[in-house]
This record gives sequence, C-alpha cells and structure tokens, in this order.
Amino acid sequence: MPMAPAYKRYLEEILIDEDRLQARIAELGKTLNRDYADCEDLLLLCILKGGIMFLTDLSRHIQVPHMIDFMAASSYGLGARKSAGSVRIDMDLQTDVRGKHVLVVEDIIDSGHTLSFVIKTLKSREPASLKLCALLNKQSRREIEIDVDYVGFDIENKFVFGYGLDLDERFRNLPFVGVARQDALLDE
Repeated sequence: MPMAPAYKRYLEEILIDEDRLQARIAELGKTLNRDYADCEDLLLLCILKGGIMFLTDLSRHIQVPHMIDFMAASSYGLGARKSAGSVRIDMDLQTDVRGKHVLVVEDIIDSGHTLSFVIKTLKSREPASLKLCALLNKQSRREIEIDVDYVGFDIENKFVFGYGLDLDERFRNLPFVGVARQDALLDE
C-alpha cells in the first residue's frame, strides 16, 4: 500500500490549486507586459525564500526584457511562525536600482512589517519606479498599510503553505497553496 505524501498530515484543504494558480499568474504576466511595455530597465526583485516559485513562473510570462535579483528580508526567525517584531535584511540585492523600474515580487503580505521596511530601503536607493506584486494578500492581518500594485489572490487569515511558502522550511515545492490544519501545527 503506497504511503500518503508527508504534507497530507498537515493539510486541511487546498486553497488554490495548481491550475488556478497558473492561470492567475498568466493574467498577471499579461498585465505587467502592458504596464511595462515601454520599459527598458525592468528589474524583478524577488524576496527570498518564499517568492522564488512565483518569480520563476511569473518571469516566464513577462515578455518585456527584464533583469532578476534577490533580497532576503524577514521579521520571522528560522522556523518561527510569529513575527519577531523587527525586520532585518539577511541578503541584499546585487543590482544598483538607481534609475531602474523595480517590481518587488513577494509570496505573501501579512502584517506588512517586512515589506514596509523593504520598500523604504529601496526608495532610498532612487529607483525610477517601485511597485509591488504579491501572490497572496492577507489584508485582515495588516498592521502597516502597504500599497500593493498587483495581487494574485486576496486570502483570509489562515496559515498557508506550498508553492514557495514553507511550513517550518518544508513543502515549498508543492504546486498548490494549502491551508495547514491547526491541530497538526500544534503537534510540532
């Protein structure tokens, strides 16, 4: 008898399946192609680690020539499920953003603390423009207001994992976004 995949013991429900995810990402790509049609200095800035799956698929739909860079910033400790309260940049981007059109690509916006800090940091570096594209938006959890220019999905306040989002650094590779069972989270 085959074993159930390891993630199943944590999964309450599949919130956004693979087909729906990919269809929405393709729509976002079309919108970005239109909005950046005349842009020659587009930089997609992925916030690691969670944004990598989204960035990869989104980039394939963007026909405008673009560069890619990465930044790791967090208000969460390794394996922590609650905000640590302060934000730090763990890895800075390598590209000089001065005069470039920067599109920050993020997996999920929750409290807003991390993205607020990232946006403030990037603005000080004088990009030509700075916009934010988030796959998931948890507006009900927002503590700091963030202007999100492009949103994949607005979601309720549930603990989600898969498609780049981790559950204690695992299950980022799942092709869907799932909701974690609360009782399974308490078992850890």
